[in-house]
Amino acid sequence: MPLTVGFDLDMTLIDSRPGIHAAYREFSARTGVWIDADLVVSRLGPPLEHELANWFPEERVAEMAAAYREIYPAYAIEPTLALPGAREAIQAVRETGGRTVVVTAKNEPHAELHLRHLGMEPDAVIGWLWAEAKAEALREHGASVYVGDHLGDIRGARAAGALAVSVATGPYGEEALREAGADVVLADLTAFPAWWATYAGGALSRA
Repeated sequence: MPLTVGFDLDMTLIDSRPGIHAAYREFSARTGVWIDADLVVSRLGPPLEHELANWFPEERVAEMAAAYREIYPAYAIEPTLALPGAREAIQAVRETGGRTVVVTAKNEPHAELHLRHLGMEPDAVIGWLWAEAKAEALREHGASVYVGDHLGDIRGARAAGALAVSVATGPYGEEALREAGADVVLADLTAFPAWWATYAGGALSRA
């Protein structure tokens, strides 16, 4: 089987902060509920419902999540950027005959919109999964490596028996990621191709 690498989406492959900030400002204006968009984008990673629970009563979270997702494409896709090295990381895996899968807590339609808009083409996109639940998709696709920026991504990799590779492009620095149990910590994805060449070379020689 080809080597398969899983990637998280927000703050791993894409810098979605500008788009999410814009979406939350519009959402706040529409609902009349003050939401600190700066604070929201400083802690991306968990599912949308987790964040909305900070601003709305529990009984309204599901309704508000649906309303936010409805306006999301119009405000969040265009401003979002690819993080440095993201496209090259996917290509590095492809060049060794490997596969890439994006496993994210974001819903699949919006994840696919982001990737298509930024010209990234993983082999599969799986949404709606957070932390340990990501192991379901990682195991299904045979991923031996999972790359993410959040402590929840480390837990997901561990639960799947995959190598936990962390990038310090999200809310946690390199030291915090190491302390949380990451097997490999990279400053960002620009360092991934060189690391992958060594890792994949060793894995293929043992196959």
